[in-house]
Amino acid sequence: MSDVMTPAAAPLRPAKARRSAWALIQGLVIGLGFVLLVGAFGVLAVQYRPYRIPTASMTPTLAVGDTVLARSVKGDAVGRGDIVVFKDQLWGNAPMVKRVVAVGGDTVVCCDAQHRLTVNDKPLEEPYAAKQFEDRQFTATVPTGRLFLLGDDRGASLDSRSHLDQAGGTVATTEVLGRVEGTVWPAARAGLSERTVAFDGLAGPTAARPGLLGPAGLTMAAGAALVLLASAVGGLFSLARRLRRS
Repeated sequence: MSDVMTPAAAPLRPAKARRSAWALIQGLVIGLGFVLLVGAFGVLAVQYRPYRIPTASMTPTLAVGDTVLARSVKGDAVGRGDIVVFKDQLWGNAPMVKRVVAVGGDTVVCCDAQHRLTVNDKPLEEPYAAKQFEDRQFTATVPTGRLFLLGDDRGASLDSRSHLDQAGGTVATTEVLGRVEGTVWPAARAGLSERTVAFDGLAGPTAARPGLLGPAGLTMAAGAALVLLASAVGGLFSLARRLRRS
């Protein structure tokens, strides 16, 4: 009885092994990129909403036509200095964007001898404001659960000063739709909102620090870069192999 000889398997060619290893690495990198890209986009889609600025009341901070992203938060989570999107029936029942200058329990007075707004007897330095206040004087005490809001362009904004005969010009915290954390359009003005320190000397809630918008944006950019880079390098390797064969 003769032995049946089984031919030995041919060894894997080094070039083929390298291609297989590269294909695996490329797939992992592209997969990671998609996970980062989709995950960060999901965070933004769930927590943020876009709003378009219709008027010049918030210049120079926000310009007409800017598209901003506002994080969905409850009104009792915002503080003095935050820029918020809100909707109040007495103000026209349309989304508006203003800056919170006083919260429940505060007393707002306009103005001191230097035309500065005072909150709880503390004069404010407001570098974001476009114009000084007009000569019209007012005093308002903010009830609990409400906010006093002003536009950064004090000469053009219709804000709490225009509604002093209605709840002292205040808006209920329940009417807040979100806190503005960044501008996404136009591209030349894109960026995170700058936190103001104008109210830091007051006791109680002040402007929040940027939330997840910055990290999520960087994560999306990193994910897109990984996908593009891995795809580009893979294309170059394929082109090099074809050129060697020709």
